[in-house]
Parts: sequence; C-alpha cells; structure tokens
Amino acid sequence: METELFTHPELHCEVTAIGGHYVWVKEGRFPVEGREVLYLVGCAVLDTTCCGVGGFAWALVPGFVVEWKSGLSPEGRPVSRVERIRDEATQAEIRRYLRDSERVHQVNFL
Repeated sequence: METELFTHPELHCEVTAIGGHYVWVKEGRFPVEGREVLYLVGCAVLDTTCCGVGGFAWALVPGFVVEWKSGLSPEGRPVSRVERIRDEATQAEIRRYLRDSERVHQVNFL
C-alpha cells in the first residue's frame, strides 16, 4: 500500500485561473469497500476565455483515507495521508455515487 500526503485546500476561497475562476465548495468522505473515500467538490466559472463563457461542477478524489488530518503543511493547512485509488471498478462505483449525490459533471482521481 503506497500512501502520500494530501494538503486540504481552503473551502470557499476563490482561485483565479487563466480561463476564469474556481472555488472548492465542499469536502466529504463516504464508505466504499469498508474504507473511507475523501473527495472535494469544486465549481468553476469560465468567463475570461476567448471561446465563450460557461461553468461546471466537478469532484476530485485524492483517495482512501489512511490518516485523517494528522498534520499541518508549512502553510498551516491540514494534511491527511491517503492511498490513491487505481482500481477501475472501484473508480466507476465512486463516480456513480458522486454524480448521483453531488450532481457533478466529472469526477477526477489523483
């Protein structure tokens, strides 16, 4: 089991990107296969692109929680230890759950 550190982003803090801006609006966990999955929900607005405007919501899945907020980053943000989710069947199950429960357009895995 290979694990890595994940620094939790600040929620509700607008981040400017090249095509617009985005905000992490939610952090959550839910059980899958007897373990906890960590996920974040973000909303983006594309309003400074050359090809039009739009927006979407997505989820980011850092992985299974191994240690929950067990430390701090140099910037003072909470850090958890996670195990990335590589199994495609498990990813498909998580995608279905998050699309149904969070109404996101896409689900990305680290």
